[in-house]
Amino acid sequence: MKIVTVGLGLIGGSLCKAIKKHTNHLLGGIDIDRKVVKMALSQNAIDYEAKDVSEADITIVSLFPPTIIEFIKENADVFKEGSIVIDTAGIKKAIVDEVTDLLAERDVTFIGVHPMAGREFSGFEYSLDDLFDNASFIMTPTEKTPKEEMRIIEDLAYSIHFKKVVKATPEDHDRIIAFTSQLAHVVSNAYIKSPTHQEQLGFSAGSFLDLTRVAKLNEDMWTPLFLMNREPLCFEIDYIIGRLAEYRNAIEAGDAQTLRRLLRDGRILKENTPVF
Repeated sequence: MKIVTVGLGLIGGSLCKAIKKHTNHLLGGIDIDRKVVKMALSQNAIDYEAKDVSEADITIVSLFPPTIIEFIKENADVFKEGSIVIDTAGIKKAIVDEVTDLLAERDVTFIGVHPMAGREFSGFEYSLDDLFDNASFIMTPTEKTPKEEMRIIEDLAYSIHFKKVVKATPEDHDRIIAFTSQLAHVVSNAYIKSPTHQEQLGFSAGSFLDLTRVAKLNEDMWTPLFLMNREPLCFEIDYIIGRLAEYRNAIEAGDAQTLRRLLRDGRILKENTPVF
């Protein structure tokens, strides 16, 4: 098959490297930055620079969420008839709602996907051919998504060493990802703003590093992700604020019994949480 990836950043670049490493598909790349395209060619991450998406059997659109919608709408008449278009954004409902029917009218299948892997760095220079090894690959089909096209993308995911393909509605994806990913980034980014952070050198170890890792984020990407998923994310933020208040109140009151129960409950939940 001929695959074209639009956007050669961390995720797009890593997908290209994984596809080149594990498959024989012909792979083209498109990026607004020509230096990135040249870098991808020099590293054998792509076979050629694609001028457009007109010949692609599969198009992977790996841009920031609002730009994904813009690109697909602007190129709706360019995509190859009978082809498949997927995106890689961490938000699904807003994108699926905007482009699925538009492309279906042109006999092009859109499937929202979300590769569950990343790094605290952005850009092609940080892309890896093993970034998705043993990771989860989320697909968000609609009731109208053809099963054969689903199978093609699922097979592609497994071929580049994703461990598990998870199917969910776009709504369920966004609701759960608000907890598993977006909330963690908000908490980490807020936590590091403590004035005590200026004094942490020499006092910090694994706990500090674990909790602050995703504070180093790309604000241009995460701002629209948060805003496009505001209702589920606000629910999760409100919920954790409520739980933090319970700990604070117990500590302030010197209530060891309540504090011990809160800590025990959290420990038990963690111990019973599946690893994958």
